[in-house]
Amino acid sequence: MLTRIQHVAIVSENFVRETRFYEVVLGMKRSKPGSAEEEKAIRTNYALSISDGYVGMTVIGRKPGYVPGLHHFGIDVDDVDEACSRIKEKYPAITVLKRPSNRPFATLGAHDPEGNYFDLTQEGMENRRDVYVETAREQPRRVHHIKLRVMNPTGIAAFYRDLFDLKEEEKALEDHNFYLTDGRVTLIIAPWKMSDFAGAGIDRPGIEHLGYKVESVETVKKELAALREFDPEMRERIISEPKEGERRLALIASCRHGRHQFSDPDGVFIDITEG
Repeated sequence: MLTRIQHVAIVSENFVRETRFYEVVLGMKRSKPGSAEEEKAIRTNYALSISDGYVGMTVIGRKPGYVPGLHHFGIDVDDVDEACSRIKEKYPAITVLKRPSNRPFATLGAHDPEGNYFDLTQEGMENRRDVYVETAREQPRRVHHIKLRVMNPTGIAAFYRDLFDLKEEEKALEDHNFYLTDGRVTLIIAPWKMSDFAGAGIDRPGIEHLGYKVESVETVKKELAALREFDPEMRERIISEPKEGERRLALIASCRHGRHQFSDPDGVFIDITEG
């Protein structure tokens, strides 16, 4: 089965500002900025979609009951019926649910054995629109990986690898993570342990951070500094207790791909590397 990791969703307190951050800092683009079609989508869906030319990101305004931050990711397959058949056969307790038609990427929703939710779709399905139907393009700054922390990394890695035929990358013997790739984007499955949060606030299992490849880490760092100076509302979230902030950043920095770590204005962690 041909599988692409092509979607990520963020729930935001200020979805317009959050979208603008990813446009300005990481080069992601809207399909039809300022158009009547986009304005209608904002009013009706309370969300904006942007893309790096391969991965689409939908930033959703926070509604009651939603936890802000990284919410879910999405998988595109070449045969959604085959994917659903595999899920039913190998994991009968997993629910696959048809999503409302106003979602620009999601056709179906499903979850892994630990309850991590993901969208599932196929090219050509009637609900797909906006950045999710554009011709693929290359740009120097792009999504490289998504890191998911789970209680049972071996079992969860097997779930995504075997159901969706993602390729498992090689790793060092002492590395407890799993690296599953579609050839362009890598899903990192890492263990969640409460002891990792010693000396800092504890975060639940789930998507930990997004990783980007950029043309120059130093250039991005300079642009971030200039943006914060020009527009303080674009400043990254700061953890009030410095030692706790250092501990959380150190946990993000343990990713083998990241070279510099920061957060967006809503506090979503990002790491960047060159390539």
